Amino acid sequence: MQNIEPDKANAEKPDSPVYAVLEKPSMIDFPGSLCGVFFLTGCNFTCGFCHNASLMSAKQAGLSWDRLDAICSRFKADWVDAICITGGEPTLSVHLVELIEFLRERGFKIKLDSNGGRPDVLKKCLPLVDYIAMDIKAGLSGYPEIAGFIETEKIEESIKLIKRSDIEHEFRTTVIEPFHTDEQMHEAGQLIQGCNRYVMQAFVPQETLATEEFRTKKRTTPDRLRHLEKIMAPYAKEIIIRGA
Repeated sequence: MQNIEPDKANAEKPDSPVYAVLEKPSMIDFPGSLCGVFFLTGCNFTCGFCHNASLMSAKQAGLSWDRLDAICSRFKADWVDAICITGGEPTLSVHLVELIEFLRERGFKIKLDSNGGRPDVLKKCLPLVDYIAMDIKAGLSGYPEIAGFIETEKIEESIKLIKRSDIEHEFRTTVIEPFHTDEQMHEAGQLIQGCNRYVMQAFVPQETLATEEFRTKKRTTPDRLRHLEKIMAPYAKEIIIRGA
């Protein structure tokens, strides 16, 4: 990751679940808002293509609540009106609801990023957030291979919770060739049928990815993304392509 600032001064006294903060506000992480991005550590998936591989390990020391409050004040002064909570997998934190409430008290809209692996926690968070983005790693048959996750019934439950809620939402897939075949994408489409927004983004190899296999894979081609855009169009009200 780049441009994040872990709180080294409080490393021996973990407090909030926020490990690091994107230094500059984002214009893409919350549609229509200038957004701060907060990172939590730990993940229950083992995706080798994760761009935040350093956050996949067990929970690490977080910022103090006082430091977090100061960061929120700085963001407010810079016209930031929303916060994206991402990771890692935020729903692994026992303090996630407390964090959301802390941020709402300071006047921020909240976007939550999740892999959908903990629907019990997601259910508690949905009434407290304004936007949720859930990763769809593949069709359910592909989860054990691509994400190392076998409890696929939890993925289905999370998708249903999100679709039944009144929360603005998106589902998104990082397209990796040749894994994401047409058949695999149709299977994923059936999972999210009728959703508000579906995002497909190009896989981009980097030296910092979790496993060597993905560091040397080719970037997803624009032609492949355009082809899949047509395939996925019947499954969502809006299709967005990133990285084409």
